[in-house]
Parts: sequence; structure tokens; C-alpha cells
Amino acid sequence: MTHTYLDSTIDFNVVYERRKNIGIYLDVYGYIEVRAPKNSDMNHIQKALEKQWELILLKSKEMKDRSLGNYEKVYEHGETFLYLGKSYPIVISCMSDIEKDFVVLENDKLHINIKQQDDDVIRQALKRFYYQNCKSIIEKRIKHYQSEFKVKPRSIKITDDKKNWGTCNSKYELTFNWKLIMAPIEVIDYVVVHEMCHTVHLNHDRSFWRLVGKVLPDYGQRQNWLALSGWKMIL
Repeated sequence: MTHTYLDSTIDFNVVYERRKNIGIYLDVYGYIEVRAPKNSDMNHIQKALEKQWELILLKSKEMKDRSLGNYEKVYEHGETFLYLGKSYPIVISCMSDIEKDFVVLENDKLHINIKQQDDDVIRQALKRFYYQNCKSIIEKRIKHYQSEFKVKPRSIKITDDKKNWGTCNSKYELTFNWKLIMAPIEVIDYVVVHEMCHTVHLNHDRSFWRLVGKVLPDYGQRQNWLALSGWKMIL
């Protein structure tokens, strides 16, 4: 569900249960859940949100920023970067005779072959490596889970989204953050299944999470990895 107030719009999920008062909760990704007494009026729920509107927006942003957190890396021999959940040290080689900079994962090291020693050149070579491998692996994982869904994605894109690990719109166009390639395959699977479930349920209502749980009963553990380790997924 969505609600707009003071020129801002939030998405939230309502869970009706046996309780006396409305409670507002945010998960580790900044998603908002309203737990309300059974048969609560939606206007009453919206008023409860509006009473804490600014605080909800602030905390939701903080949690989303933290899950996509950042710190400085150095582009020198031995610095480590994540790939499929494991940290690999980089080895930098300057090769003036190569046609194009490239990266190879070999012998538990990320070998970065570049024409000239430069931090931005190294970073861009790594980023291309991540983009290419992310697209390949995500396409394979979508194919793996496709039998669980009637609708096939219209398109699959890898992006540099600063706010989301993945998105799905009403046209069934899926996008994924290239940094996902840094996560373990089971975490990639969670984000893939999460977005594929949006081809059935576009919001985060109870039916959506029930479908996620049907495909991945342990999705909570996979969510937790992103919550605890997502800040490490940087370049």
C-alpha cells in the first residue's frame, strides 16, 4: 500500500492481528510494516502514520542508506574485494601491449591487468568485471526459478542504482544492482526471487511475503546477510 502526505509518499504493509493499538515497525531494509487490530479502518492507520511521518521517513532512509553503506577502498596489491560472498586480494599488473584492461579470478586472487597504473582505471576494470558476471549469473538464477512463476520478465538490466538491490515495475522489467555479485549466491537468489515475486504482487503486502516464503522458506536468513554485510559490498 502507499500513502502520500506532506509531498512525500511511502510504501507500507499492513498486518492485521489480535492487538489493541496500532504499531509501526521498520525492517533492516527500511520497509515499513503497520501492525493493526483486526478490522481497523484504513483512515485510522493512515492517521497513525502521519503522526510519526517525519520520523518514519528519517529512519527508513537511515536503514536503506546503511544497507547500501560505504567506506573507502584502496587500489593496491593485497586490498580485498568481495565476489560471490568471498574476499579476494587483488594483484595489479601493468601490461602496455594489451588491447583492453581486464580482470581474471584465478588462484584465489583477482588479477587486474591494465595498461597504466591509475586508481580510476583499476576501479573501472573491476566494475566491468562485476557488471559482466552479475548479468550472467542473475540471468541463470532467474532461469533457475522461472518454473515457480507464470510471468516471464520482459527485460533484465544491471544498473548502478544507489538505493535498491533490485526493482520490478508494472511492465515486468527487472533491474539489479551490479554490487549483488559481491554477495553469496543464496543472497543473490533472495533478491532475484524477491523481484520475481513482484511480477505477481507489486507491493510488499502479506501475499507478497507469503509467496517469497513459499519459494525460499529461509529468506529471512538471506535478508539478514544483506543487513549485516551489505555495507561491505563496495568498490
